[in-house]
Amino acid sequence: MLRFRAWDRTTMYRIPLDLDLSSVVGEFTTQVRVGQFDIQFAFGKVNFAVQSALSLWRDGVRVGGWEEGRWPDIAFYDVMNTVVTRCEVANDRLLVIEFENGLSMHLVDDSDATESMQITLGDGRPMIVV
Repeated sequence: MLRFRAWDRTTMYRIPLDLDLSSVVGEFTTQVRVGQFDIQFAFGKVNFAVQSALSLWRDGVRVGGWEEGRWPDIAFYDVMNTVVTRCEVANDRLLVIEFENGLSMHLVDDSDATESMQITLGDGRPMIVV
C-alpha cells in the first residue's frame, strides 16, 4: 500500500514582518527558472517561486523586472553568482534582497486574492504569501 504525505502548507496574507530570512545572507543563486506564470530562484536552502511582478534596482533606478507572461530583463544575469548582503521585510507588501554588486531585488505581494509567492525555507515546507 502506498501512502502519500500531504504538504503542510502555511498560508499567510501579506508578508509577515517577523519573517526570518537571515539564512539567505551570504548565499548566491546559480539559476533563475522562468515559467509562463512564475519566476523561481534559490539562495542556499531557501527557494522562491514568485507570481507577482518583481523588479531589480540599482542606486534608486529600476534596471530590470519580470512580470507574468514576459521574459525577465537581461539585468537578471547580474543576480547570478552574486552574494546576498542583506534581506529585509520592508513592510507587509515588500521584501527586499540586496546583493554585493549594488543590485536589489524587490518582491511585492500585490494581491489579497491570489498567491503572489511561495517561499520554501530550509525545512522544505512552503509558506504561501497571498
